[in-house]
Amino acid sequence: MKFHLATASGQNLFTGYGPGYVAINNVRHEEHLVIMPDRVMAWRVTGFDALEASHFEYLLGLRPEIVLLGTGKTLRFPRPELSRLFSSAGVGFEAMDSRAACRTYNILTAEGRKVLAAIFIA
Repeated sequence: MKFHLATASGQNLFTGYGPGYVAINNVRHEEHLVIMPDRVMAWRVTGFDALEASHFEYLLGLRPEIVLLGTGKTLRFPRPELSRLFSSAGVGFEAMDSRAACRTYNILTAEGRKVLAAIFIA
């Protein structure tokens, strides 16, 4: 699936999504990653079931307003004690399947929000 959204240049946007990859600014990525409007980073987590507080603390350290957790092909919810880390820090948090997280990230970025998407590649 290709995404089409016009926005200011210089921002990272999802431009495609498919089995085993996402495309950011037309560059294919096949590993779990963290994306913000100004950077793209590999996310060193082995999978959804391996999520720990340290993974979410790393995301909080990037100082986003909103965190979108793309959980792969299907929607999954992290353990409540992990999700509470975001509310305790005053950061918005939403879990959704990775395809929906990619679309939502693009919309929030176009609105000028300081959004972070942590995406599990499915």
